Amino acid sequence: MRKIAMLGLAGVMALGSTAVLAAEAEDAIKYRQGVFSAVKWHFGTMGEVVKGKQDYNAEDFARRADIVAQLSKLPLEGFVAGSYQGDTDALPAIEQNWDKFEGGMNMFAEKADALAAAAKTGDMDQIRPAFGEVGKTCKGCHDNFKD
Repeated sequence: MRKIAMLGLAGVMALGSTAVLAAEAEDAIKYRQGVFSAVKWHFGTMGEVVKGKQDYNAEDFARRADIVAQLSKLPLEGFVAGSYQGDTDALPAIEQNWDKFEGGMNMFAEKADALAAAAKTGDMDQIRPAFGEVGKTCKGCHDNFKD
């Protein structure tokens, strides 16, 4: 009888831990989507400026570039095992190619820092190429790791 009770308890604990992992995965998805939504908000506005579709305000542009640089360092921790199913466009290829993915995310952070530095100069001749480099890092990850 004791063995049956222990097996039953082990089963309940296993189900509970599966539920915790599922909740963690859902939270991770929401976390990284929130960060990327904020990046898109600021980077999109900067893109309109770089394309000449919106007036250039050096102070606002530099503020947004700083925010993107800060945000660029956050999403990586939201890519946890098991968080590539459900309400996400992130592909399981992330887990299978973690080093490449992590390198891309680190490059995103590096290029975002360079954009923030360029934005502080107020010189669009420095800002445009730096902005383009950030965009390339985004595209690289999207092409390989996003559905």
